[in-house]
Amino acid sequence: MYANVCLPDYAGFVFAPSKRRIGIERAAELRRLLDPGIECVGVFVNENVHKVAEVFKAGIIDIVQLHGDEDAEYIRTLRSMADAPVIKAVRVGEELVLPDSEPDYFMFDAFSEDLRGGGGKTFRWDAVKGYPRDYFLAGGINCGNVEAAIRMLDPFCVDVSSGVETDGKKDLDKMSEIVRRVRGVK
Repeated sequence: MYANVCLPDYAGFVFAPSKRRIGIERAAELRRLLDPGIECVGVFVNENVHKVAEVFKAGIIDIVQLHGDEDAEYIRTLRSMADAPVIKAVRVGEELVLPDSEPDYFMFDAFSEDLRGGGGKTFRWDAVKGYPRDYFLAGGINCGNVEAAIRMLDPFCVDVSSGVETDGKKDLDKMSEIVRRVRGVK
């Protein structure tokens, strides 16, 4: 398990339709094998709120990341069922437009007509420059641009997926290198 070698702060389990999708049972198994210092983030797109709460309450994930049309009511309902920290993905186009929701964090990602994340594309970072709250930054982050992103924007966290893959699979060298670079800037 590469995450246990390079020890990122977070590891993501994608429960949404995606080439990276994982089942709940497999996620629970991986969670048991994961270093206890790594927090698990569950990625969902328009999932039934009861299922999201169930996965959180089962101890499989520590944080919920929402990539769909979930609004403030959805997040309030989720919090009434499970005291889960929530990250709400915002797809950034030419400018930053925040949705009607009240997450603990926003995650700024590249806008795509056909994807809800995971596209590996960057966006105009100046669209979020100066955002006054802690946030996660995603969208095409890789070893070649992560230091510039952190220096320019000072995000709370960077979210990386395809940027640490080779031929669609996680790459230990890329994962280790990006963790080293992030920790070197912070």
